[in-house]
Amino acid sequence: MRLPEKGLIDRTKPVSFTFDGVSYRGFAGDSLASALLANGVKLMGRSFKYHRPRGVLTAGSEEPNALVEVIEEAQQTPNTRATTQEIHPGLTARSQNRCPSLRWDLLSVNDLAAPFLGAGFYYKTFMWPRAFWEKLYEPAIRRAAGLGKLLPKHDDAIYEKAFAFCDLLVIGSGPAGLMAALTAARAGKQVILAEEDHLFGGRLLSDDLQIDNAPAMDWVNATLAELKSLKNVRLMPRTTVVGAYDQGTYGALERVSLHQSPRPDLPRECFWRIVAGQAILATGALERPIAFRDNDRPGIMLASAVQTYLNRYGVAPGARPPLFANNDNARIIARQLMAAGVKV
Repeated sequence: MRLPEKGLIDRTKPVSFTFDGVSYRGFAGDSLASALLANGVKLMGRSFKYHRPRGVLTAGSEEPNALVEVIEEAQQTPNTRATTQEIHPGLTARSQNRCPSLRWDLLSVNDLAAPFLGAGFYYKTFMWPRAFWEKLYEPAIRRAAGLGKLLPKHDDAIYEKAFAFCDLLVIGSGPAGLMAALTAARAGKQVILAEEDHLFGGRLLSDDLQIDNAPAMDWVNATLAELKSLKNVRLMPRTTVVGAYDQGTYGALERVSLHQSPRPDLPRECFWRIVAGQAILATGALERPIAFRDNDRPGIMLASAVQTYLNRYGVAPGARPPLFANNDNARIIARQLMAAGVKV
């Protein structure tokens, strides 16, 4: 559910989008996942093999469950993480790996047969007759265990490639990344700051911390303003650094126009080859989930994700969510939930 006057979204800009043929409304700054959660949608996918119901587990690019197909005119992008897809007017998304629908998936009976469908069972079970494998067994298994689907035609979208050079490449724009970029820039270095999100700030976007007795986002905005004013700094939002190679070369993928309706004058993506004298990895850390039975069910998510949806998107995970934790960070999140009017 959506909380009043909470989050970094722009409530003056409502955005309509469609998921599985149903129209919903979110706000500018929402991800597809946060907008669906705000509208009470928890079921967003099915598991790869057993077709178990899947909901959002995280709030970022590490999301393993909420994978959807994004449909834009003549293009269809499968396996898109709902947690990273920004909503925009006219966005159409569809769940995948279900038959005939997400709610009523006939192949969910696979879950009942789990004891007989262990890892690699198809290599041991479908051995005879051998001629059946290519024409019968393999296509059937592929349809049952597949994820998204590609359109059977040429992709006419534009994809670019480009080169960039710098003294320092900073990967990640949390407090450490921002401070590293600012310090190097003030020293006259050519700096590139790459951030996979469309907003800079890293974990500060998801918390209500203070820096110098002021909201942390005030410090983030002031730091960004100074970085933008410097000619020796290039800010690259929506850019994921995907690899480090020889001689200080890094590969990075920029999502140029995936956050808006298709535009013929813009490429969808651009692959950058960045040559840097030095690089700083300020990518932060990921929360490790606690293992327990049925921890993959919709409605169960990491505490860090709850904190992100609460503070960044103004979305409560439920009316009375329980917290299961092994460290005192849960107390911080519990206090933030209660301060927002959510009973814990």
